[in-house]
Amino acid sequence: MSDYAHGCEVCGTRDWARVYVGDVRDGIFGRSRANTQVFRCGGCGVERLDEDACPDESFYETPAYRQSLEEELSREAHYAVADELQIFAERVLWPDSLRGKTVADIGCAGGSFLDHVSGRVGKAIAIEPCSVYHDSLRDRGYEVLPYAAAGVELRGQVQLATFFQVIEHVTNPRAFLAEIRPLLATDGELLLSTPNRNDILMDLLPEDFPSFFYRVVHRWYFTAETLAKCAGAAGYEVVDTRFVHRYGMANAHCWLRDRKPAGRKRLSVITPLADDLWSAFLAQSGKSDCIFMRLKPRLLTGLQT
Repeated sequence: MSDYAHGCEVCGTRDWARVYVGDVRDGIFGRSRANTQVFRCGGCGVERLDEDACPDESFYETPAYRQSLEEELSREAHYAVADELQIFAERVLWPDSLRGKTVADIGCAGGSFLDHVSGRVGKAIAIEPCSVYHDSLRDRGYEVLPYAAAGVELRGQVQLATFFQVIEHVTNPRAFLAEIRPLLATDGELLLSTPNRNDILMDLLPEDFPSFFYRVVHRWYFTAETLAKCAGAAGYEVVDTRFVHRYGMANAHCWLRDRKPAGRKRLSVITPLADDLWSAFLAQSGKSDCIFMRLKPRLLTGLQT
């Protein structure tokens, strides 16, 4: 038994085991919240942060989230962080063509992904709760909505919906996924990404890395298996799962040596070939930092959301 008594938002089970107690990251590296608990569901296996430590979803409607990461809110600041990450989404989508399709990016922030695909898609829809970005998104010709549920007129029209590093933030991931389903065309798909609970650094540094991996703004921590269960409960079937590592070997080296992140910093002794082999190994073993999953809707009866 644990101190967490709520039913699991993914499967409804009330059987939780406490798997971590200690510091969790609160914004940038070096800031933390002490004495915080993480629980694992005995039904579906998903992990979640103690709700008492989590901000309300309205937190993401204001500049507060980006400010906690010491990020500026300008379009240019968003590009500086997000643009280099779009290559991973493009690789997962390849070789499928987006030519002429209706695409909706959910939690799009400043719209980096849409900018990368807008010259090919037929219609680009920006779904973003933080209104700071809305004028800029509209200026670039995107239809802007605060939430997927607001897109009543888009029901059945979206051929590709995407969200990257979003589901770990929401209050109810199953309901969040179910909310997107009505937007999708009969042949539509959903592409999502989320941090991987099986990140290799959780194995290599079990005493140091969890306080960085677990963070106040992430309620949920998924493996590929628990993410697939959540998707199934929300009315989807899994089309493809990819384990994608977004950091070079230098980041792991610095964690092991210095006990702190290096991001995408490079070391001269680690060649691009070594990075490629490192990433391929983590993808093959399921130990990457990130999971990408493609889903398509399936017909369910008696689904409760």
